[in-house]
Parts: sequence; C-alpha cells; structure tokens
Amino acid sequence: MTGGHLAQGAPVTPIIEDDAFIRSAVAAAELPSLLPALAALTGDLSLLRDDLRPDPLKVREPNGGYTHEQQAAIHELAVAAIVRYRDGGCRPAPPPSDETITRLMAHAVGDLVGDDYVPMMREELSVTGDDLRAPTWHKDALAPDRPFTTVIVGAGMSGLLAGHRLDQAGVPFVIIEKNHDVGGTWLENSYPGCRVDISNHCYSYSFAQRHDWSHHFSTGPVLLDYFRACADDFGLRDRIRFGTEVTAMTYDDERALWTLELTTPDGEATIEANAVVSAVGQLNRPKMPAISGIERFEGRAWHSSHWNHDVDLTGLRVAVIGTGASSVQLVPEIVGQVARLDVYQRTPNWFFPVLDYHDEVAPGMSWLLAHVPGYAQWHRFQLFWRAAEGLLPSCRADADWPDITRSVGAANEELRGLLTMWFDVMFADRPDLLAKVVPPYPPASKRVVLDNGVWVAALKRDNVNLITDTISEITPTGVVTTSEHGEHGEGVEREVDVIIYATGFHASDFLMPMKIVGRGGVELHDRWNGDARAHLGVTIPGCPNLFLCYGPNTNIVVNGSIIYFSECEVHYALGCIELLLRTGAGALDVRPEAHDAFNERVDAGNRAMAWGATWVDSWYKNRTGRVSQNWPFTLLEYWQLTRRPDPSEYDLLG
Repeated sequence: MTGGHLAQGAPVTPIIEDDAFIRSAVAAAELPSLLPALAALTGDLSLLRDDLRPDPLKVREPNGGYTHEQQAAIHELAVAAIVRYRDGGCRPAPPPSDETITRLMAHAVGDLVGDDYVPMMREELSVTGDDLRAPTWHKDALAPDRPFTTVIVGAGMSGLLAGHRLDQAGVPFVIIEKNHDVGGTWLENSYPGCRVDISNHCYSYSFAQRHDWSHHFSTGPVLLDYFRACADDFGLRDRIRFGTEVTAMTYDDERALWTLELTTPDGEATIEANAVVSAVGQLNRPKMPAISGIERFEGRAWHSSHWNHDVDLTGLRVAVIGTGASSVQLVPEIVGQVARLDVYQRTPNWFFPVLDYHDEVAPGMSWLLAHVPGYAQWHRFQLFWRAAEGLLPSCRADADWPDITRSVGAANEELRGLLTMWFDVMFADRPDLLAKVVPPYPPASKRVVLDNGVWVAALKRDNVNLITDTISEITPTGVVTTSEHGEHGEGVEREVDVIIYATGFHASDFLMPMKIVGRGGVELHDRWNGDARAHLGVTIPGCPNLFLCYGPNTNIVVNGSIIYFSECEVHYALGCIELLLRTGAGALDVRPEAHDAFNERVDAGNRAMAWGATWVDSWYKNRTGRVSQNWPFTLLEYWQLTRRPDPSEYDLLG
C-alpha cells in the first residue's frame, strides 16, 4: 500500500515547495477544517476569524457553503500561514489546550461544540500522531505468571483491531478466520462497484491513517488492501489460523474456560480460551428472498455478495432483485454491458446526494494531507461531525408530530423536503420514474443510500426497466410479477439469462450459525429466541468473558463509521480483561439488572427515532419487530459508556 500508515507518531514530510505550488495546493483544499488546522499548527488563533466561520446549515455543501469572497480570504490566510511555517523550519507550535481545541472544533463545524467532546476528540484527532487509544497497561505488569489466552473469531476490521490491542497489552491470543485471507466483508464482497459509503478519512483506524487515499470513498479492493496492510504492519498474520471456522463454543463453569469447536483444513479440532472476542460481523450471511420457484431457474443466479466472476454479462438479459445499497452500487457498473436490465424494487430508498462519491482526491488536497501536520486529523474531525452528530437531530421523532407517515418531526420534515428536491431535479425529465422512486415513509426509517447521479442515470437508460410490481414466482426462464396488465389478470413473465439477488443479509441473526453454550448449559440462541441483546452491545449475561464487536444495537444509521464503534468496543473489552488480571478473578459476568436497564433505555431511545417510531420494515428490526441493530444516541455517549467497565455491573467469578 503506497504511503503506508501514519500511525504512532510517524513524521510528516517537511515542506520544501515554493509559494506558487503551495497556492495551487491550497486551491484544492477542503476549506472548513483548513484554518483550524493551521491555527493549531502555528499557534496563531487570529486565523479563526468570525467572518470565516462556516454556516452550520451549509457545512455539508461544496466548499463548506462559503461564498466566493470567503473562499478567497481563506486561501490567502492559508497560503501565508503555510509559507510562514515553511520558512520557520517547519516547527509546529505546542499542542493546543483543551480550551483551544474546543474553539478550533467550533470553528471547523460552525457550531458550538461542548467541552465534554474534547477528551473524545483528542483521541479521535490524535493531532500529535500518538495512538491515544492504546492500552495503558500490560499483562506482564499485572499478572506476569497467570496463563491467560484470548481467541478472536474473525479477521475482518474488528478482529484485526482486537488482535492489535491485545498484542499491545501483552495478552496472548489467536485469531480464527474461516476465509483464506483477512478483510472480512471487503474480502467476501467483490461485486462490481462495491465501495464504502463513509469517507475513508473516517472509515479507517484512528491510529492508522492514510494520507494517500486515491478516492474520497474507496472501492472494495482498495479497502481490502488497507486491511491486508494493517495485518502486516501490526504483525498479526502469524497468529491467524486461516481456513478455520468456529462451529460451537461451550463455557466450563468450574474451570472458567471456553472450549471452541473448530472445522479446520485437517478436520475437526478444539481450542480452549480464557476469553473470546467475537468479531464475526453482521453483514456476512446472505439473505435470499422467499420467492417461490427460485430453485427452478435454469439460467445463472447468485447473491451479490457471492459474485460469479466467471459469467460475462455482455449482451445478456439480467434481473437485479433489490434496490438497496449493493444494488445501487452494482447496477451502474453493469448497465452498459447487458442487453436488458430489469431492476425489481420492493421499497424505494431515500438518497443522500454526495457529489464526490466517485471522485478522486485532488493532488493538491493529497499534498496538504501529507505535508501540513494536523490537517488530516482536522479534516477527519470535520467529516466525523458532518456525518455524525450533525445529522442525528433530523432523525429524532416528535411525540406530538401530527403525521408520521411522511416525517417524524420538524427537522425530519425539513430533511424530507431537501431530499425530495433532489429527486425532483434529477428525475424532472422522467415523471414516470419520479413516481416510483420517492419513498412514502420518513427519511432514516430505513438505510439512506448515497448517490452522485450514477444510479439515476442508470435507471434512465433505454435498456433498463424499474419494476415495482410484486414478484410472484421465479420460473425456469425468468421472473413473474403480479400485474393488472397481464392477460386475464395473470402475472407477467420477463425472461432473463441471469438473476442477481441484491437482497441483503441475515443481520439480526447475531453470532449465527455458531452454537454458544454459556453458564449452566444454557444455549445463547435459545435464550435470545430471535431477539439478540447485550450490555453496551458487548457483554451478555450467562456468557462470562465473551465480548462482542458489532453486537446488538451498535450499528449507526446517519452518525459515523462502524470503525469508531469497534474501537470503543475493543477498548471496553480490554478494560474487562484488565479488570480480571488486576483482581485475579477467573471470569466476569454482566449482571442481568445492568444488562436489562441498558436495553430498556436503548429501546426507548430507538422508539424516539425515525427508524423505530414508524411502521416501516427494515433490516434494523428483528423478527420480533424490535430495533436490534441501531444505537439511538450520540457517538460521544457511547464513547463515555465504554471508557472502562463499571465493576458494580459485573459478578467476578472465582
């Protein structure tokens, strides 16, 4: 991976370029975070002029919503500051105080940022380049003679993170991975157009940043390379058992040990562990639709997550069933190859227009990220806030709102108006499509999808049919829908050569298909009965020393990157292991009353959000109708709750 990681204090390249080059680079800058970064770098707080503070209502617009005059002023101030920094020998000012950081943050996002955000953002920004989330303890200092081994299940994003943190803490571990390589979802999903929907400057480890991302939103192969490089840089590969799957795990009450049953390339095996970190993810078990006749289709068919690269789609008739995130990414990629493309939509999506979704990072911007210390971190903060807490109020439900069929509150109605305006503009020339694509439900009730216009352009092509009739069956030769236009009221069959199921995953079936037997011989899935719950999404009563990443109610909807949550979860799990080593306890088990109180509060929080206040069905809800996926509060609150385990919430077992 070119450029590697700028982690743990790696130096930033000194500036030797002339004034003209610097001016050209600044012209390509993302502006809202530029002056705060330079003020932090140089110590010159006069750069934070009130007239150049972004409008918080426009900060998501291109160039932060600044006027041309404001942009010109920022450019001039920035060029002068960088030149002074260069001519002064590239010596940064001392790290800013908490008070100054608060002021810098407020200027970057154009809004008041409370003092309570400062500790979290110090970690997230890591302006000095230090890994501020690294464990501050080591097993050799706490319990050097105590055998203690952890098994991590999965070598995707969370599993690699857990391995790295355990390694830093000196805790022995092994990672079990069913695939042949690391990367998790980015290894398994290889469909055309697969890419992340969070900017890479947020969708990356806080302590392992890249300044040389080629695109703002990278494709799957680029992200896979990133996680492969992280596995190498962290020195994890020799502690990963590839091609090995955990089929079951059983807790031994007397010995305080987990026994994991494995399927390996050489047959069945077992392994014991004092603690287990589940990093299996959620979006890894494809969900096929319940449509009659699927097995009878005589053409080629596959789920989007198991793409068949042996089939050339050129000149074929193709059906894509589903219009969620995967479909929106892959349809524009294949539409130019196929003879005809039938896109089957059950429920339309709300779209956030993101104009740079496929854009390359401008060379000048890349230069600034690599050469201006702190700019990458302040740019990350600005993106973090813009994509996170800044949108959360638009999703909150007003209990007195008169009509929740179209919106759940004043802010949500305003968001609906803005998103509808985009539909009106993009489909002005196709009223037939406009009538099909505008969702009837409130924004954020389901996952909101990103588009920069390529999905719209694909739907408008002559060889594309957007079909909203209900699919009644799959025949050996095609797809049948119920339609009033069918002869004698019968269904309409559209013959195709290939069917692609972009129909999502069994996201609510947490930890499946593993069998997990906890204290007293109780099987976890029997206990959950389709309604998975965990304390902070991490620990489960009756399953001592089992820690989950991306567990129940730790998904985010409009507020941030799942990597942020994984960093919090792993930090908390390490805190639990530290507690065990400090106290000498064999295991810890979260108390049911702490677990239940947390879940009651989360459930109430989700009922007060668009995704929980409405009737809309989505993958956020499990089969009981409860929102088992989403975190309804701020990112700050999750960070605060996962700083360290509260011993009063746990039983320490011998």
